[in-house]
Amino acid sequence: MPLTTLGVGGREATERIDRQIKSGRIDFGGRMFAAMLFSSLALALLVLVVLFADVFGAGIGVFTTRAESFLSGGLRTKADSAGVFQAIRGTFWIAVFTVVLAFPIGVATAVYLEEYAHKGRLTRFLDLNIRNLAGVPSIVYGILGLTIFVKHLKSFTGGATPISAGITLAILVLPIVIITSAEALRAVPGTLREAGFGVGATRWEVCRTLVLPYALPGIITGTVLALARAIGEAAPILLIGAVTGLLPGQEGLLDPSQLTERFTALPVVIADWARTPRAGFDELAAAAIIVMLVLVMAMNTFAIILRSHFERKRN
Repeated sequence: MPLTTLGVGGREATERIDRQIKSGRIDFGGRMFAAMLFSSLALALLVLVVLFADVFGAGIGVFTTRAESFLSGGLRTKADSAGVFQAIRGTFWIAVFTVVLAFPIGVATAVYLEEYAHKGRLTRFLDLNIRNLAGVPSIVYGILGLTIFVKHLKSFTGGATPISAGITLAILVLPIVIITSAEALRAVPGTLREAGFGVGATRWEVCRTLVLPYALPGIITGTVLALARAIGEAAPILLIGAVTGLLPGQEGLLDPSQLTERFTALPVVIADWARTPRAGFDELAAAAIIVMLVLVMAMNTFAIILRSHFERKRN
């Protein structure tokens, strides 16, 4: 709007704002707020560095003395022969089920709610309940998995098996996948959709060729964060029946026969070793934490590479 059409009050407000911008006064409130934010960031990073240093200091000795036997060995009662292979295998199959079940269903649900569903009471009700489910304690999902997948669907899942654990954790992270994917879709500019409809594209063509490629970096980030939470949960799989003692069998990582057998996972093994009073198991728990950190960092690195690739294509 031109300055001449603003009126006397509008011109005075504009001149006052212009004087404030050009006055050169120091914004003490803004600087204090920025200093508080920076201090919070520095404190959080300091806590993380201290925790990482403590874990690496306690567990690195296991890798320098017997890295191969630790990574390929099974659960044992003696610290000098115990390994994490069976826990890595269980974590791997849980991650596979989470990726196969939660990611496609979650992204498809988000696309439907944001691109196809009519914006009304029903969609607002569904959105509210999905957000509430994301805040439900993980132990509740463990009770759900124990009741439904271990007991009532035992003929399908085999009982306390990686199938039950994987489906349960996929349900646990499904609301997170839906929410993060929906937020990424909302960030797509409306003009992009309008341009697609303007040239005669159908809604599916607009979603497939314009909306999803633009939102894909955000979707990838959210899904990887959900996967990291799934493989780090201990309470649900403990309720489902993950083994905390000795576990027979030392088959390969990709052996599908393990899907119907008893299992364990890295969070369960870490919790069990950390509370074991016998000598040497504290170091094993720290070493297992390092293994989990490496797995999570590898997933995040892969996600960053994918996100950068799709961002370059989008730009």
